[in-house]
Amino acid sequence: MLNIPFLSVGLILVGILLVFVIILAILFRKVVSTNMVHIVQSSHKTTPYGTGNNSGNVYYRWPSWIPRFGVTVIELPVSNFDRSLKGYEAYDKDRVPFMVDVTAFFRIADTARAAQRVASMGDLDEQLDLIVQGAVRKVLASDVIDKIMLERAQFGDLFTNEVTEQLAEWGVEPVKAMELMDIRDSHDSHVISNIMAKKKSHIEMESRKEVASNKREAEMAEITAQREVDIQRQQAEQAVGERTAEKEKVVGIAQQKASQEVKTEEANTKAKEMAVVKVGQVQQAEIDRDAAIVAADQQREVAIREADGKLEAAKREAEGVRVNGVAKGEAEQAILMAPVNAQIALAEKIASLPEYQEYLRAIEAIGAYRTVGSEQAKALQSADVKVISNAGKPGEGMTNVMDLFTSKGGTHLASAVEAFAQSPLGKSIMGKLANSTSDKVVDTPEKPQPTEEEQTQLDEEK
Repeated sequence: MLNIPFLSVGLILVGILLVFVIILAILFRKVVSTNMVHIVQSSHKTTPYGTGNNSGNVYYRWPSWIPRFGVTVIELPVSNFDRSLKGYEAYDKDRVPFMVDVTAFFRIADTARAAQRVASMGDLDEQLDLIVQGAVRKVLASDVIDKIMLERAQFGDLFTNEVTEQLAEWGVEPVKAMELMDIRDSHDSHVISNIMAKKKSHIEMESRKEVASNKREAEMAEITAQREVDIQRQQAEQAVGERTAEKEKVVGIAQQKASQEVKTEEANTKAKEMAVVKVGQVQQAEIDRDAAIVAADQQREVAIREADGKLEAAKREAEGVRVNGVAKGEAEQAILMAPVNAQIALAEKIASLPEYQEYLRAIEAIGAYRTVGSEQAKALQSADVKVISNAGKPGEGMTNVMDLFTSKGGTHLASAVEAFAQSPLGKSIMGKLANSTSDKVVDTPEKPQPTEEEQTQLDEEK
């Protein structure tokens, strides 16, 4: 029972606190208008609120004295705004004083940068006024007053170019070119008045010149008009006479042309008649020519075909002769190359068999030895040499006929002569040889024929 009143009191207090918080939220809730941007600086960050910003256009503007939740706000316009210099005293290049009125149009392009540079819009206006004054003073001091008065639009562009770079540092940009609204004299100065008086007198002079020129031109126009009237009257009279003469000339020319046209038509008729005859003759000649061409083409076609036939027959005959000659040549070549190929094959076989090569060299050596022996036998037959062996065996004496011409052969020959002289026959022969010192011619005794055994021995030695 005791807890019920305390619970009710707690609920009441919570309700009162909730109502108080809602009232505070309603009081401090801010909705940013479409032509403004609010830069809200809290204890943690800086956030822009307004149309087109990611953070939206609603925030709670808690007083800055509230810990952690308190904020400070800088309100800046995002719409175009103007700044004007009224009665700003300036100087030209020659230090001539005068006063100007200048109007500039700006807008805030970078609200975050502008909020960093100034604490309020009033501070921004003061900075912009200073920037515009500096640009106007610098540009006007670079030229003379006469040119400044004549070329106001050009100087407005120069003002704008001069301030654009400086405005970017404040997050501001010009919307259009600055305008030089008015130029007038400053205090105790009459420069502009004098220039205006000079211009006025110049205009008056130009006006009087223009009036005099207009009067002169009017009088000249009247004289010229009267002269033109007289000339036109004379030209009209001349034109009438020329027209009359032209008419008579045209009539005569027309008559002559009519006569010429009649003759021309007669000539044209004759020419057309001759052309008809000529066309007939040309057509007949073309017909005869076409017929002759057709006949000539037929004859040429026949001749070409006959020549083609003869040419084809000659080609075929020449081809047959060529084929027969090629076949015959190949056969003869094969016949002639058969032994050559056999010899080539044999040479290749011999080259691959060293034993057969040794065999052939042995055969060649035997043939050469046989030839040499035959030639030696023929030489010994014509030399009439006899060999008598007195040794126990034939092989122990001279084994070669060529030994006769060595020292061994000489010894054996001397022994043979000595032995021959001991025989009756040899003694008789030697005696005859010894007695042949006289000039008589001694008949040579008949050579005794060798016995069968001696002949066999001689053959063996050979």
